[in-house]
Amino acid sequence: MIANWKMHKTVDESRAFAREIVRRLGQATLPHQLIICPTAISLWAVGQELIGSSVMLGAQNLDLGREGALTGAISGYLLHEAGARWVIVGHSERRQFFGDSDALVGQKVAQAWESHLRPIACVGESRDDYREGRTISVITRQIEALLAEASPEALRTLIVAYEPVWAIGSGAVPDPVQANDLAALIRQMLAQKIPDDAPNIPVLYGGSVSSKNIQQFLRQPHIDGALVGGASLQVEEFLKMADIGS
Repeated sequence: MIANWKMHKTVDESRAFAREIVRRLGQATLPHQLIICPTAISLWAVGQELIGSSVMLGAQNLDLGREGALTGAISGYLLHEAGARWVIVGHSERRQFFGDSDALVGQKVAQAWESHLRPIACVGESRDDYREGRTISVITRQIEALLAEASPEALRTLIVAYEPVWAIGSGAVPDPVQANDLAALIRQMLAQKIPDDAPNIPVLYGGSVSSKNIQQFLRQPHIDGALVGGASLQVEEFLKMADIGS
């Protein structure tokens, strides 16, 4: 269960959320992993609050390289040094607004592995692609880029999140059975390069997922969890989703 806060929460608000979720969880051992991905400026502060808990820290993006004259860039190396152990790559908002291409997303998966981060790679089709029946071809193209750019070692650390772009923030969700079929397709494609490991690669659903609809996705045999956007901004709602997911 991954919380993607996007461009929300001040440093103080982020610390308060992390402190409260640690307090509420106590010493409970969850049957699944909770990961919080705050903004870059809150990463260190949230990580400090999570020390000693079962909740892990992730980043929302990384830039290629390690260190250098790249104003505004944050590398996987620096994210790891700040406490992150996971990183989201290829979110549709990065693809749409920042120009992240399929090939660049694949390179970021490889960079994440080299930086000792587990990549959470997002794939998904636009509304036009969905309406015109191009969903499978879009997902295929996006996964093929990962296979081309990332080594088998990097792919073995992968989590894939299927997030239809038209569902993100819209309140609409795809048919859970269709989402499950796409999750199965993703694993089939990964098996081209990591045949023994592909069945164990977690595939998540994301896009307007909430406590009201998460269970119908988690019932599907090929969907292992959720990448949660707006519904992860409140402790109560996020923990409710985690409880349903358990």
